[in-house]
Amino acid sequence: MKIVLIGGTGLIGSKLAERLRDAGHEAVPAAPSTGVDTLTGEGLADVLTGAEAVVDVSNSPSFEDVAVLDFFQTSGKNLLAAEEAAGVGHHLAVSIVGADRLPDSGYLRAKLVQEALVQASAVPFTILRSTQFLEFLGAIVAGGTEGDEIRLPDALLQCVAADDVADTLAELAVGEPVRGTVELGGPEALPFAEFAERWLANRGDHRRVTADPHARYFGTELENASLVAGPGARRGRVHLADWLATPAALR
Repeated sequence: MKIVLIGGTGLIGSKLAERLRDAGHEAVPAAPSTGVDTLTGEGLADVLTGAEAVVDVSNSPSFEDVAVLDFFQTSGKNLLAAEEAAGVGHHLAVSIVGADRLPDSGYLRAKLVQEALVQASAVPFTILRSTQFLEFLGAIVAGGTEGDEIRLPDALLQCVAADDVADTLAELAVGEPVRGTVELGGPEALPFAEFAERWLANRGDHRRVTADPHARYFGTELENASLVAGPGARRGRVHLADWLATPAALR
């Protein structure tokens, strides 16, 4: 089965490609570095020839409100039109748990636009909404750091390992389109501060993290469970303690 991975050279795409190839599928990473640009349409027709499924794990290079909206609108329209022309039978897109609950976030509003394009397309689809990745804890801490002070939202995180995301995508990509949304969350929901402090301590950094109800995340304040997957969601297997013992936690 030929499966094209849009953004397939990144963190999730590279892990997904490995899993699909190990299962005997033809996984084709597609990114500007491989000659495929969804913003201009360059290379799309060629790479989609013979593809049975497409997994979109691409992301905007800028999180600024206007830029990120333009990216997901333009990329999504070009990609889905090219898939329809090529007769692709399954489009699998990765989105974010809580995107529909946080309208003050420009980034998450853009993800909802991406979802809407997928849902309105003639291409059968599955949308995987994932919680935040454990691999992004460093960026989360950095985003809340001012000088020696770290302030993060007074809310829960339910971080999931990139390996669990890739495993889930590998399963969904070779299955029938759900024509709806699947949620994936990590195995434990803990306060932002606990995730951050344990990540810092693992690196020998014992700075204190302050839980601030007004601290913003992706440009918006959070309710306690804004980023927590629902009761019917799939659950990853990798706990924070296990992930902290891997090389990925120190990168």
